[in-house]
Amino acid sequence: MKKEITLEQAVAMIKDGMTVMIGGFLGVGAPEQIVDALSKSGVRNLTVICNDTAFPDKSLGKLVVNRQIKKLIVSHVGTNPETGNQMNAGELEVEFSPQGTLAERIRAKGAGLGGVLTATGLGTLVAEGKERITVDGKEYLLEKPLGADIALLGASVADESGNLVYKGTTQNFNPVMATAADIVIAEASEVVPVGAIAPEAVHTPGIFVDYIYKRS
Repeated sequence: MKKEITLEQAVAMIKDGMTVMIGGFLGVGAPEQIVDALSKSGVRNLTVICNDTAFPDKSLGKLVVNRQIKKLIVSHVGTNPETGNQMNAGELEVEFSPQGTLAERIRAKGAGLGGVLTATGLGTLVAEGKERITVDGKEYLLEKPLGADIALLGASVADESGNLVYKGTTQNFNPVMATAADIVIAEASEVVPVGAIAPEAVHTPGIFVDYIYKRS
């Protein structure tokens, strides 16, 4: 199957009301061109799973400013004042998940697990409404898996089969998100022939990647 698609084709797969995972950390390692195009598409009522909401003028921060997101599942929002404004006004639902817990919840979905047990968040607002499980006399929160309809990833290099390489800190949430969505679209700076990436250099195997958009 030919995996390379256009920017227009990538954005057309994202519909109103979908749950979308978006890789990146303050925009680093994010699929910026896809997100920019999505911000102009008019798609609404998205549930977005991400580490943060970047900045008002960068990456998925633009989706917040445009009010295209109805719910965020996120570890922090401090770098984007608009996120806090909408949250405090009751216009945007925000579910906070500690960063490590967020990553593990996504990983749990990809691994087919029923959740993860963690002591992080006990005694805080994070614990409200969550099941508590005691193991060997120690209490943990049961954090349930997180999956999505679509994951949008930012990669440094992709081959034509979808094997991905992330350079430096661009790796962040991208590898775990690749395992936890029904459809995975990778935006790559470079697309190379199969075999050009050494097997041991692959961060995300192509079996997880459905489509590739080559960054222009």
